[in-house]
Amino acid sequence: MGITYECIKNVMNEVPTPCYIVSEALLEKNLKLLRSVSDQTGCKILLAQKAFSMYYYYPLIGKYLDGVTASGLYEARLGYEELCQKQVIDSGNTAKRCENHVFSPAYRKTQTDELFQICDHAVFNSFSQWTTYREAALRAGVSCGLRINPECSTQEHAIYDPCAPGSRLGVTLENFAEYAPEELKGLEGLHFHCLCEQNADALVTTMNAVEEKFGAYLYQMKWLNMGGGHHITRDDYDVETLAALLERTQKKYGLTVYLEPGEAVALNAGFLVTQVLEIVSNHGIATAIVDTSAACHMPDVLEMPYRPPLYNSGEAGEKACTYRLAGPTCLAGDLIGTYSFDRELQVGDRLVFGDMAIYSMVKNNTFNGMPLPDIIALDKNGAWQTVRQFGYEAFKGRL
Repeated sequence: MGITYECIKNVMNEVPTPCYIVSEALLEKNLKLLRSVSDQTGCKILLAQKAFSMYYYYPLIGKYLDGVTASGLYEARLGYEELCQKQVIDSGNTAKRCENHVFSPAYRKTQTDELFQICDHAVFNSFSQWTTYREAALRAGVSCGLRINPECSTQEHAIYDPCAPGSRLGVTLENFAEYAPEELKGLEGLHFHCLCEQNADALVTTMNAVEEKFGAYLYQMKWLNMGGGHHITRDDYDVETLAALLERTQKKYGLTVYLEPGEAVALNAGFLVTQVLEIVSNHGIATAIVDTSAACHMPDVLEMPYRPPLYNSGEAGEKACTYRLAGPTCLAGDLIGTYSFDRELQVGDRLVFGDMAIYSMVKNNTFNGMPLPDIIALDKNGAWQTVRQFGYEAFKGRL
């Protein structure tokens, strides 16, 4: 996984639990790599806020990336207010443009006026959506695009596959051909998003399908957005293949390519610190109940599902003592995973999960009245500060 826990060792016993900790140094390491791809190829890279929206770090992110992308009004407002608008105010440099992009499968008429005022790019999911909002978007000066579906699946997670048969996401070639070219007037870009935690080879396969089906239309466009799901900052990611593809695509079609990674921005830069509350045994299975919940604080554990990395642990049976880790909610399936340790766990022991910046804070919930974890920033010198705390009102205010 490429996870380093060195930065967390000195603070794991000081911080309150449960808490998310995001390392500035590890985050910046990812950002520098992403910036190098932009510098080498001329592409533009945006933060997909759906994966990571810790706006405390937006000033840092703004130094390296070209802007943000949103899935609706609230994310668009966050990107505009906390990154784009502040970047201009703080720097006084209006020449450096922070881009704010938005895509929704279906926009709400009550929100589009505000969206088109704060977003400079908007992607529509169908020709119907495009024709409905075209006039208003163009009048506001928005660069408009259409999401396409190349019907090319390269990953096995059905819940995350926008190219699965019957998908509601993107226009297929069959439907595209019904409207083009008369309905293309005013469109400046095409957008596809087909990957999930994948390497550059999957993007090459996808782009081949895009060119085969939509290549003729790309010559008419100013930009092509290749979406997210690119694990660019993973240790084994093939950056050279990515760069070659980006350079070839931009040169061939005379357009700008956008990438909008979410996970790659904060991959392996975050941690979740928890402590053991109780240990129970049933049918020979030892379970350590901790003060964090898979269902509430790391929901991808149940949705994907996946087994999150854990500091100083092994697979079941690998080390001397094996435990199933579980949350404190009433949900019987609130199970984080099974791990082994060099010694028996004790009540009060601290445990540290890795890769907990992405799809955690943006997806957590207060089921069972569970308190939300504190959000902590860890600076390059190893000093930490709590940037957000959540009390009873965070639970009550949602009901």
